[in-house]
Amino acid sequence: MRVGLAFLVIAYCLSQFFRAYLAVLAPLLREELGLSTSDLSFASGIWFISFAVMQLPVGWALDTWGPRRTVSILFSFGAVGGVVVMAMAQGPVGIALGMALIGIGCAPVLMASYYIFARVFSAAVFGTLAGVTVGVSSFGNLLSAAPLAATIEAFGWRETLWATSAFTALIAIGIVLCVRNPQKPAGEAKGSFAELLRIRALWPILAGMFICYAPVAGIRGLWISPYIDDRFGASLDQIGVATLVMGLSMVLGNFLYGPIDRIFGSLKWPILIGNAAVALMCLALFLAPPGQITATIVIFAVIGVCGASYPAVMSHGRAFLPPHLTGRGVTLLNMFGMGGAGVMQFASGPAHARFAQLVGTEDAYGLLFAAIAAAILLGLIAYSAAQDGPRYREG
Repeated sequence: MRVGLAFLVIAYCLSQFFRAYLAVLAPLLREELGLSTSDLSFASGIWFISFAVMQLPVGWALDTWGPRRTVSILFSFGAVGGVVVMAMAQGPVGIALGMALIGIGCAPVLMASYYIFARVFSAAVFGTLAGVTVGVSSFGNLLSAAPLAATIEAFGWRETLWATSAFTALIAIGIVLCVRNPQKPAGEAKGSFAELLRIRALWPILAGMFICYAPVAGIRGLWISPYIDDRFGASLDQIGVATLVMGLSMVLGNFLYGPIDRIFGSLKWPILIGNAAVALMCLALFLAPPGQITATIVIFAVIGVCGASYPAVMSHGRAFLPPHLTGRGVTLLNMFGMGGAGVMQFASGPAHARFAQLVGTEDAYGLLFAAIAAAILLGLIAYSAAQDGPRYREG
């Protein structure tokens, strides 16, 4: 079980890597393949949407087949195949198709880990395990920053993707050989998504999931790169440093949010305060954008730390899930989280293009960040109705 979990964590490192590496690839894809910012936002968004759409079948598969078969099939064909497609891409269609396949392949990885945690460990430590898993796996986010920029600089972006596909294939083999399914209690009831949706305590938490991950995913995964490029004329090395700093801040945030309920005796209020701080930072980029790249990177770092509440919101929802709905429950929560990120990415490209027509490219970023802040605040209003205490506990 431990070796299998290790391979799942590495696979989720790759998932974090793939969802964020367009930020470094963006200047090269714009130059060599002629992709626009709208093309890039669509490609980034299709990763999250394909990931989100797969959550319902993944939830059914986890409860029916278990994590081993579910992850082995999807990760082997989707993630490995998607990277190969991207390495051969000649335009925006190839890039978008590759990202969609990778999203499908990565869809079951974290949920398989959470399924095992929920089945093997008590609900009291689920948040800590979820935070640690996301935190450790976030090193994939870091690899997609300065290390990726340096590798591309040395070997080229296509060669780098071919090497990545080979490594991804090795991890897929490890998953096939080592992941094991946890035991189910004899005679456990079968559930459905309809039963899950009847748990009304989940509804405001789903709203929180929809908005909690979208801002950091969108900014780190795409917008930080063109923003500092267009505003400060940043080099590839500077883009690598900026994305690395924000990635490190997200790693820190994941570790801080993990045990936050046991420290403060609440999940709801730290999540509300942290995401409100993200909205405040986005408004700062609109109302008083810094004139220096260093100060701008600091703002993105604060967004990374405060916006890394995904494992905490997941833990909040997990506390209301009965055992026989574990697989479907965590994937439903994840569907809202990734779906929110996908919707924001799809909307952000056309929104920025429209704003650029009205006020120019540089000022359009400020309006985009203001729109992100408004979306966060609307989501937090809905989430504020959530119950703070758990309804279901194990042991």
